Amino acid sequence: MHLPRMTRRGFGAAALSAAALPLLGSPAFAARTLPSAERATGGDPLHAPAEWEPHAGCVMAWPWDRTVGWGGQLPDVQAEIAGIARAVARFEPVLMVAAPGTAQRARDLCGSSVTVIEYPVNDCWTRDTGPVFAVNAQRTQRAGLDFAFNGWGEKFPYDKDDLLPVGVCAHLGLPRTPVGMVLEGGSVLTDGQGTLVTTEECLLHPNRNPGMTRAEIEATLLASYGASKVIWLPYGLHHDDVTNGHVDLVAAYLGPARLLLHTQPDPSHPNHARMAANKAVLDAATDACGRPFQVVEMHHQPQFRHGGRSVETFSYTNYYLTSGSVVVPTAGEPADALALAQFAALFPGREVVAAPARVLAWGGGGVHCVTQHVPAGSS
Repeated sequence: MHLPRMTRRGFGAAALSAAALPLLGSPAFAARTLPSAERATGGDPLHAPAEWEPHAGCVMAWPWDRTVGWGGQLPDVQAEIAGIARAVARFEPVLMVAAPGTAQRARDLCGSSVTVIEYPVNDCWTRDTGPVFAVNAQRTQRAGLDFAFNGWGEKFPYDKDDLLPVGVCAHLGLPRTPVGMVLEGGSVLTDGQGTLVTTEECLLHPNRNPGMTRAEIEATLLASYGASKVIWLPYGLHHDDVTNGHVDLVAAYLGPARLLLHTQPDPSHPNHARMAANKAVLDAATDACGRPFQVVEMHHQPQFRHGGRSVETFSYTNYYLTSGSVVVPTAGEPADALALAQFAALFPGREVVAAPARVLAWGGGGVHCVTQHVPAGSS
């Protein structure tokens, strides 16, 4: 396995960033409040904040290439991405990154509420391909953590997506911190208070970091995220062959020491034992602050056929939180109504927004997978 960032980061990234700056246009949401990309963070310790903390905006990317797997599904997935972007933009600014020559199509479908810039991308999965944003305790400094990306273990083209953090950080005026490890943002949950939750199935898969031990992977995670404890769940969803078990398809943080977790009550279902094993780990664990976990179970997980393919990894835990809403993926299946009702009970102060994501699930992800939140800074 080759790690392109490790060999070209010293010269290729800088060259690409300089060449792409004319495509980026003027800085978009809240860029004037962010530190200069050249400015060092001054040694202040940074941490990746929780998703329920205030956002400055959301970064998304426009799917455009039929050859990366979308084929005839491309118009439908573009419609889903545009719908998610418009839903999020009702509550916070959205920056849509579109490959050169594709921006007008994105603007036409997303509408004027979404800012579209041109920059090279392979596909739309910014939770995994974009920077993971970190802040200092006072929120006076922010930076983008730039992990290596290898197409979920060399499965899909990634030459452009591997360099997406360069363009995003340059556009937002944020310092960028390269991290010498392959990692997708959807493989880790954080409470912003020292605790990370991930899966052994994904992070220990040999197609990501075969030269690193579990202890080295954990140490790199803790150092980069500014955390002190990792909770290792054993499994992702059954047949999650694209991400090899991303945690955001089985769990989501609802708040401090509170997790939404997929469980499967049917003993004959292949996810029954897998999700029970995950729950057993959480039931026996405490977080970095010593608190036991409150686990809220999500039983609904529709499976269906789409585009001639069986879709087994649709996930309601793959939602996006804004200050005033929770954007929940829907499959066009009867379970949608049950899941939306549960979200209404879980988030009484927020509007529950249903976002069609059937085609995204066909492609291996959902709403959370295509959105990357940018934390707010101090005003």
